[in-house]
Amino acid sequence: MSVYLDHAATTPLRPEARDSWIRATESLGNASSIHGPGQTARRLLEDARERLAQTLGCDPIEVVLTSGGTESINLAVKGLWWGRRSAADAVVLPDGEHHATLDAVDWLVQREGAELRPVALDAVGAVPVADFATQLDGAALATALVANNEVGTINDAASLARAAAEAGTPLHLDAVSAFGHIPVSFARWRADAVGPAGLVALSVSAHKIGAPVGVGALVVSRHAGLAPLLHGGGQQRGLRAGTQDVAGAAAFATAAEQAIAELDAEDRRLSQLRDRLARGILSAVPDAELLGSPTDRLPGNAHLLFPGASGETLLFLLDQAGIAVSTGSACQAGVPEPSHVVLALGRTDAEARQVLRFTLGRTSTEDDVDAALAALPGAVERARAAASGTRSAARS
Repeated sequence: MSVYLDHAATTPLRPEARDSWIRATESLGNASSIHGPGQTARRLLEDARERLAQTLGCDPIEVVLTSGGTESINLAVKGLWWGRRSAADAVVLPDGEHHATLDAVDWLVQREGAELRPVALDAVGAVPVADFATQLDGAALATALVANNEVGTINDAASLARAAAEAGTPLHLDAVSAFGHIPVSFARWRADAVGPAGLVALSVSAHKIGAPVGVGALVVSRHAGLAPLLHGGGQQRGLRAGTQDVAGAAAFATAAEQAIAELDAEDRRLSQLRDRLARGILSAVPDAELLGSPTDRLPGNAHLLFPGASGETLLFLLDQAGIAVSTGSACQAGVPEPSHVVLALGRTDAEARQVLRFTLGRTSTEDDVDAALAALPGAVERARAAASGTRSAARS
């Protein structure tokens, strides 16, 4: 039996999204061509853009299609900084952001001379709005997660956007982990802000909601003043050059519509499954600890600390038992390092190596939870024995 509890890394392709992709691939034509087949492709593309805009709470012209969340985040962070570098050079960056953001900002610091203004997370992994606001004045841009991709804590996106607008600072929100799982609305969070301040960019990814890998989008306000990463062709308001992926956009739009239609029901169902999983783990392993917010968290996320047990060892043992989980962001998979998010919660290096992330999705069932709860206690016992043996050998 195989049980998949790593939906935050990627989730199964929806059959309807696959069918949309296949139908679109059967239509010949480059959407930038002016002949008949090209204009047919253009209509398919713009229909998908309009449908995506409806799910994101924005105007179709604001949807810039990309190759995924990482490209969207890099376009937002680097593009906003380059667009503002003559007037400001600081980047407001909360601790515990996704590595796509952390590494993009670090590149700007190391290569372009950007100034870093960090914001510490609170004990449950939320970005404190007041602390965030104190760093905004005169900054080139600010960025923040809508929901933490590791511990699942949901931030107050509306308040972060309001603080950025009041400070006159452009804000990018990373909604890759949030979109399709909690309500996301670019227009609502942007509110009445006009001009290149407040929320001006929001990144999302297709494969997190059941569309193909290799597709994403960045919502970009008309007033953002964002510089492109790619040049050549002038597509998408000149913000992202290159032949546009019509089939990927069609599949993304289909998956997004389904995810939004199911959002309320799946929120209730997955929250109940997650709570049952977390209660079962804490009952079977009493010294385990649920990290992240106990209330404001993504419905499918259960992130736990297992004292004395290596997360990597637990992952391996559970994988042998047919249970797929993760120790953190899939983008860092295979790298034996402590979770930077757990460190940002004020935990020790040792604790940051003793965590597992269980994430449920639309295909998760009660049986999946039962299987995980059956396999986990033995895995924890074996992992702790292995760690104890390693420490004893080191002292010898």
